[in-house]
Amino acid sequence: MKKIYILDTNVLIHDPISFMKFEENTVVIPMSVIEELDTFKSAADERGKSARIVSRQLDELRNRGRLNNGVKLDSEGTLKVELDHVQVLPREFKLQEMDNRILNTAYWYQKKKNNVILVTKDINLRLKAEGIGLTAQDYKSGKVKVDELYSGMAVAEISSDMIDRFYKEKSVKIPDETSPNEFIILRAKEDHKKTAMGRVDPSNPSLVKALGPEIAPWGIKPLNKEQRCAVELLLDDSVKLVTLVGLAGTGKTLISLACGLQKAVDESVYRRLIICRPIIPVGKDIGYLPGTKEEKLSTWMGAIYDNLEFIMDRRHQDDALQRFEYLLQNEKIEIASVTHIRGRSLPKQYMIVDDAQNLTPHEIKTILSRAGEGTKVVVTGDPYQIDNPYLDAASNGLIHIVDRFKGQKIYGHLTFNKTERSNLAALVTELM
Repeated sequence: MKKIYILDTNVLIHDPISFMKFEENTVVIPMSVIEELDTFKSAADERGKSARIVSRQLDELRNRGRLNNGVKLDSEGTLKVELDHVQVLPREFKLQEMDNRILNTAYWYQKKKNNVILVTKDINLRLKAEGIGLTAQDYKSGKVKVDELYSGMAVAEISSDMIDRFYKEKSVKIPDETSPNEFIILRAKEDHKKTAMGRVDPSNPSLVKALGPEIAPWGIKPLNKEQRCAVELLLDDSVKLVTLVGLAGTGKTLISLACGLQKAVDESVYRRLIICRPIIPVGKDIGYLPGTKEEKLSTWMGAIYDNLEFIMDRRHQDDALQRFEYLLQNEKIEIASVTHIRGRSLPKQYMIVDDAQNLTPHEIKTILSRAGEGTKVVVTGDPYQIDNPYLDAASNGLIHIVDRFKGQKIYGHLTFNKTERSNLAALVTELM
């Protein structure tokens, strides 16, 4: 039996072409959703961009017929824009609220004996729908199975003789299936305590090569095997995209910044180090902030400044602050919000996108497409520390990259598991 899917505004903002992904079923966009998109269209952020894309797509579909009567989609389904109806919801629901108007449209269709499903990324709206007997679902297209996510590190059991040969020849062929730039812990079958570690050659997936000499970029020494492997990826210019996933305090941002400074400032391989992150408040927002763009950003970029100051203190103990200011003024370091990255072309840059778990797949695509010739992009985040109300661990942009880029020769990934910030931070991560 064909279904009727009622789409909420946040689904279209999350994926502007989502209405084309419901196969042969009917997709209904309530007029209240069109009105809400109209309020977003002038915004300079990704929400505004998505709203404009939806509007253009719907306008093009008008060439196929009247939207209020329904038009055929390439998926063999039907799209319809539906006027808001008189209230059929219980009187407790006030139609002044946009969510209730969308809910009212879905309820009206159900009253007509249709097989109706309300699709929304708003948890509370799904609860309200269930409360009145409506079927409600999250938008699941593009969701990733987090439990099966590529970790960037695997274990391969080989003979003790092969491990000896690996230490001597600095490489070994293994029969196991691997991905380019994946790190392999080689373990002897005869004695599990006898191990070695290498990285898969991107041009030969069956060949594992020994890691290079351990480096402490800008005085930041790796504290565990994940950090050690991350440094290997971050300092390798042939790896153009690196993702680092892990809990708070595992050292993702610190290691990335130290390697970025090494490549952009010391070695001048890249013109500058660019660090950006989404501006999403934790808890209640404090409203508009006074000052210049730099002064406004300093509030949101506190975590970045803290890490940079820590690194500067390790490298330049006597004049760390002056050195930091010098690098900022000479544009060797640039700190920006994700909003200011959009529309730019960034050749030969070392770009770090921090807190990427708060970005949608569409937003992360926009950012990665800014990378010009010779640019390296590092994307970090914790998929379980999301402040965006319409994203979760399975649908955010960071996880989307890991799922899509696995197997690419210019891509590397690592999952961090051990908190190194402090004993207290480690205990908090474990207990809370």
